[in-house]
Amino acid sequence: MSSNDTRNSVEPNGRSAVASYVATLSADLAGLARRSGLDTIGYLLEMVRLEAESAARQSGPAGRR
Repeated sequence: MSSNDTRNSVEPNGRSAVASYVATLSADLAGLARRSGLDTIGYLLEMVRLEAESAARQSGPAGRR
């Protein structure tokens, strides 16, 4: 593990924290888009949420890279 990997897993703004924030934000935006009739954008934002959640899990303590 490089020093950069260690720093990202510990810092509040590390990879996992950023991925979790993106997941939360994209879920909120997906709901807003769908309520406004922007179904395709809502769908794409939901895919972003799923990918961000996956990245957060992989970067977390159990799945550190």
